Amino acid sequence: MASSSKKVIYAALIGNALIAVTKFAASVFTGSSAMLAEGIHSLVDTGNQGLLLYGLHKAKKPPDEKFPFGHGKEVYFWSFVVAILIFALGSGISLYEGVLHILHPEPVTDPLINYVVLGLALLFEGAAWFFAFKEFSRSKGKWTYVEAVKRGKDPTIFMVLFEDSAAVLGLLVAFFGILLGQLTGIAYFDGIATFIIGLILGGTAIWLAYETKGLLIGESANREVVQSIRELATELSGVTHVNEVLTMHMGPEFILVNLSVDFRDGVASEVVEECVAQLDITIKAKHPLVKRVFVEAERRQRKAKENESETLN
Repeated sequence: MASSSKKVIYAALIGNALIAVTKFAASVFTGSSAMLAEGIHSLVDTGNQGLLLYGLHKAKKPPDEKFPFGHGKEVYFWSFVVAILIFALGSGISLYEGVLHILHPEPVTDPLINYVVLGLALLFEGAAWFFAFKEFSRSKGKWTYVEAVKRGKDPTIFMVLFEDSAAVLGLLVAFFGILLGQLTGIAYFDGIATFIIGLILGGTAIWLAYETKGLLIGESANREVVQSIRELATELSGVTHVNEVLTMHMGPEFILVNLSVDFRDGVASEVVEECVAQLDITIKAKHPLVKRVFVEAERRQRKAKENESETLN
């Protein structure tokens, strides 16, 4: 999964870097605020892909004394930073430029340059979007696209897909803004297009931040995985009841499992140890993303009394 994520990010990074240079050049020559907003958009996207790669690199660091469960959540942290940057820089600057050019409109001097740049940018962005979409479709499995975004634990692929989608939509808005300004002679259209691009980026950033927040805080494994772990624990001969199955994604490829189970009365400690060892092996064999399993032996009756006491207090 990490190698697939890197391929998608590298493709987007190279494309956005080249596109950013051409957009800024077109903005300087033509004076188009929509092109300036698009240049800022591509520059922010380039930086964002760099941060995602940095997050993937940091996530590979092995566990240590300070971080005993590894650094997998670095991916989630930097993904959240990317969402904030899209909102603060991409959306904020575009909205500012849009308002500025609506209040003080300036005609675009040479729209032909903008059309050429936008056409090339749409070609490159479209190719990057298709690559990201193809990889996302492959990784989502049997889930729908909405489910894959909501339940997926690797935010890097869908973040690049969302960024590229916003980029393609922004290019279309910039094109029609410049075209309408040229056909009607109304300079306000350029500023309006810039403002709309800012809204697109703002909406994308808010959605991405929402989707990565749960992973950053500590999201559980998917329901199917949790249910499967419960069933595996229940099937052990020494276990009479499974009280809780607590899971947390410590990274896209690291699930932490904490089980609370009841063992049969009178079971020897050696048998309990064997059950715990077997459960650890069985869970990890069926779910390779599970890296650590902790099992707590707890009597159901005692747990019920403790919960009742907490409720009364």
